[in-house]
Amino acid sequence: MEQQLKEFLFNPTIGKIVTLLVGTAIIWVIIKSLQKNLFSRIKSNENSYKAKKLSNFIGYLLTLVLITVIYSDKLGGLTIALGVAGAGIAFALQEVIASFAGWLMIMFGGFYKTGDRVQLGGIKGDVMDIGVLRTTIMETGQWVEGDLYNGRIVLIANSFVFKEPVFNYSGDFPFLWDEIKVHVQYGSDYDQVRSILLAAGNSVAGDLTELLQAKWNQLQNKYRLEEAQTAPMVSLVASDSCVDFTLRYVVNYKKRRFTKTALFTQILKAVDNSDGKVRFASATFELVSAPELQVNLNK
Repeated sequence: MEQQLKEFLFNPTIGKIVTLLVGTAIIWVIIKSLQKNLFSRIKSNENSYKAKKLSNFIGYLLTLVLITVIYSDKLGGLTIALGVAGAGIAFALQEVIASFAGWLMIMFGGFYKTGDRVQLGGIKGDVMDIGVLRTTIMETGQWVEGDLYNGRIVLIANSFVFKEPVFNYSGDFPFLWDEIKVHVQYGSDYDQVRSILLAAGNSVAGDLTELLQAKWNQLQNKYRLEEAQTAPMVSLVASDSCVDFTLRYVVNYKKRRFTKTALFTQILKAVDNSDGKVRFASATFELVSAPELQVNLNK
């Protein structure tokens, strides 16, 4: 019995298994300790998130290296077989490999980060998580009007960054240019219409002008861009039936619907108080002539 116990304890296979378990435990204890005691002190949520993701990846990589080192003597005869099988595996897992490469590009290429509002593969929403293979998005829009959440969580393969455009609504410039149109009857006081729209734009969206200009200057220093008007502006176009006024303004990417509601509310109140000088246009129909009607009362 004692001899069998010694043979069991000093069995090379058992020794390798124990070494593997102990080594793996040490690796992950160190990784979790770093995440808890060091990475938790990082103030930036983005940097803390990236550090945790990278440390998990390093943990998996070190575990794989440990397995390779412990069983290196067993892998020598499998080199040729692994080489042949590797080509087939790479072909079968090309989407997985592309998604992993996409994850590296996302994490270190600045495509987007958690919390950004993006559009990937026709899906628009806020990035909840960036996994090694997939990006998790809380979707906006679809059957819900505006940029509001619809409650649907979407998983998108990271390989999309190589196949389709990536629209980032909140990257270096977390603002959007937006417009509202007002249709006014001919004969209205056009100067007063312009004043009403500009007053509403400056009151609701004008407080961002200085911040917007500073952000735009940063973009100009980083990229080749021309000057852009960040203050609210009004333009008009005369059509067949009315005069179309357009108020153009810049808004935070998360507040488009709220800002439009505030703008239209203020504009409607101002038009109601204009004593009829400003009148909204409505659809009108003119009956040119009625068809001749003949009635035969004879049976």
